Amino acid sequence: MRMGQGVEWALHCCLNLAWTGTPVPASRLAALYDLPPAYLNKQLQALVRAGLCESVPGPRGGFRLARPPGEVSLLDVVVALEGPEDAFRCTSILAAGPGGDPGADYPDTCAISLSMRRAELAWRRELAARSLADVSDDVLRHTPGAADRVRDALTA
Repeated sequence: MRMGQGVEWALHCCLNLAWTGTPVPASRLAALYDLPPAYLNKQLQALVRAGLCESVPGPRGGFRLARPPGEVSLLDVVVALEGPEDAFRCTSILAAGPGGDPGADYPDTCAISLSMRRAELAWRRELAARSLADVSDDVLRHTPGAADRVRDALTA
């Protein structure tokens, strides 16, 4: 499975917004990482639609987190950008194979389908268990000045 690059961008932006605590324009977030502003703005708008960020109008406006970082999971961000659909979709090809049964419920009985669903569930559980606050703690443990540097760059 491959996620779009917007997921990485959105996760970094959410972490940065958690550190700034104030609205930051999309153009400033984009400049921080040399990203295309229009495309980043689309990712941020998806986060707004999902209720993870807020868009603040006006000269001091921009984007900010809509919830505390401890209440935003990595899965929330992934689903906001990639959608809630399963990564693996059983299309019941066994029905057309040797000994296949067109009336069988292959998504619920096929060993491959069941294995893939279990793996995806484990992946989703792991992402749901990690919040932006958890990631922030990890970053600051390894790079203590990261939040200050980002805050200075985005609010200067």
